[in-house]
Amino acid sequence: MITVLNLGTANIGSVLNMLRRIRVPAMVAEGAQDIEKASKIIMPGVGHFSNSAERLRALPYRDALDHAALVDQKPILGICLGMQLMTRGSEEGEGAGLGWVPADTVRFRAERVDDKLLIPHMGWNDVAVEKPSALVDGLDDESRYYFCHSYHVECDDPAHVLMTTTHGYSFTSSFQVGNLTGVQFHPEKSLRFGMRLLERFAEGG
Repeated sequence: MITVLNLGTANIGSVLNMLRRIRVPAMVAEGAQDIEKASKIIMPGVGHFSNSAERLRALPYRDALDHAALVDQKPILGICLGMQLMTRGSEEGEGAGLGWVPADTVRFRAERVDDKLLIPHMGWNDVAVEKPSALVDGLDDESRYYFCHSYHVECDDPAHVLMTTTHGYSFTSSFQVGNLTGVQFHPEKSLRFGMRLLERFAEGG
């Protein structure tokens, strides 16, 4: 059973609908017991980092979530802001992140982005796979995903970078650190490409 977190900052219905389409059982977490019995966890999110970090700290299953990630090492997928919340913190406000991944979240550097390219980075874009992973094994070489963000993750260790994308300059669009995976794009809005990636996560990627 995949458990989806509700941080109150995303339309988790889109994630649940996509999981239904690929016939993967899923539920929304309401308490610590839902985290404890989850086989995998998805943490979606959109919006402001600090506000979401504050909501995250107030969740009734906050300690269970840390235990699932760091002790039980359950596979966890962070989507967009959910990916950023796995880092130490963000330039978008002062709230601390979960600190699961040695990385920081930074704003796009406008001086490095061509005037013809807008910030936020919004719309479809390509990804380049940077290391082998079961998550990306078998994905279409022409896979493209939908993005909507003004901030991106910078990993301390380049070996943690799974995918990169270019918007004025190359940035980390996915990391994978053990059982923890983050994607900056929205697989639930990325049609067959996102559907296949969620299938790979559900299958064990």
